[in-house]
Amino acid sequence: MGEIVLEPIGVVRSPRTTERDDDWGDVIATIELAPGIHPDAFLGIEEFSHVEVIFFFDRIDAGSIERTSRHPRGNTAWPRLGIFAQRGSMRPNRLGATIVRLLERGPRSIRVLGLDALDGTPVVDIKPVMSEFLPREPVRQPAWSHELMRRYWNTK
Repeated sequence: MGEIVLEPIGVVRSPRTTERDDDWGDVIATIELAPGIHPDAFLGIEEFSHVEVIFFFDRIDAGSIERTSRHPRGNTAWPRLGIFAQRGSMRPNRLGATIVRLLERGPRSIRVLGLDALDGTPVVDIKPVMSEFLPREPVRQPAWSHELMRRYWNTK
């Protein structure tokens, strides 16, 4: 396989500047377009209630990338799982994806609620959320994952 090169389409502006696993529910962030992206790239986005933000975990050291398995959050009470069976940031390509509520569109930015990315995080894509792309049947997940996520979307 060949190399894939991505250029950020924008950057996250968030009050969160340090890594923390939980309490992302009330975080309001702004995504500012990169200089090379025309403002018309956001044309019509305000018609959608939610967008999916794909971003790059730029603060993850390449030496800490997980290519096999680990315990989620290092918690040995949870099963050892392959990196693709969890949503941790230490993934081979360091990509994160989160569905957020779209609050407002500006000339070169959007404001969103619930983006779990730190201030300065590069954004590589934004997609509108359409119900037809969401699961068409009930979602199944193991019990440990509910425990892991219990406080993730907490609000203050």
